[in-house]
Amino acid sequence: MKRSDLSAEAPSLAAGMAAADHSPTGQLLQTRHRAALVASWDIAPGSTVLELGCGQGDTTAVLAEAVGPGGRVVAVDPADPSYGSPVTLGESADRLVAGPLGSRIDFRFRTDVLDPSVDFPDGAFDHVVLAHCSWYFASLGLLRDTLARVRPWARRLWFTEWDLTPTSGDQTAHLLAVLVQGQIEAAGSPGVGNVRTPFSREELLRLLPGTGWRAEGGGPVDTGALQDGDWEVAACLDLVGSPERMASLPEPVRRLVLSQADVLRAVAVERGNRPLAGYTVTAR
Repeated sequence: MKRSDLSAEAPSLAAGMAAADHSPTGQLLQTRHRAALVASWDIAPGSTVLELGCGQGDTTAVLAEAVGPGGRVVAVDPADPSYGSPVTLGESADRLVAGPLGSRIDFRFRTDVLDPSVDFPDGAFDHVVLAHCSWYFASLGLLRDTLARVRPWARRLWFTEWDLTPTSGDQTAHLLAVLVQGQIEAAGSPGVGNVRTPFSREELLRLLPGTGWRAEGGGPVDTGALQDGDWEVAACLDLVGSPERMASLPEPVRRLVLSQADVLRAVAVERGNRPLAGYTVTAR
């Protein structure tokens, strides 16, 4: 079966997303990024894929295009379908399922693969994918347990996340925004933001052997066109401006966070904060 040209399909895939009704340009940028990402992976037509942390389905749609009509994507997320704004996860999934890719996708929300009731046969999937979702985990322990849980189900792991190591000074705002959010979470003030447990690529590579996966490759991922730097700066400053969240922090942590927020305001620009780069790791 012929492989789809994912870059050429990106505009039509983006147009099929519910979020395109609110931000067609932003959705196209996100879809193009994921199309380039999936195109760099060895996912052949007819493949079966387990996607963890599917969210609104940005990567799901691209994976469904990549596997073709003979393939299948099981897209799971622990969140409720009502989560998300201005488009909820459920609304986005419903749009995808009603479209031409719908027969290839099985969305499963409110699904935690660590729940014993969630199970698949050994080798049920050719691939398991985690794309820009691992910082949502409440702890590295939960990520470790999740990777170990899915190990028997799939033959290959494709993992991508933001890289905490900046390559230029204009990524400082995104880095600070991520680290401040991570500190607030680590200090015992949990939330539901995009960033809960930020960790480095090196930390992932230290964690993988204990999960049964063996890293075999990977590399940098270009994120320069994405708007996530701006989004995380705004999310961080909103969080620091929440009296309830800040009051729950120990006093030394609160003072540290407030000072870091001062620095963030000084280095961030109103629009166009350059995002951190990404990285991908593949494992067997």
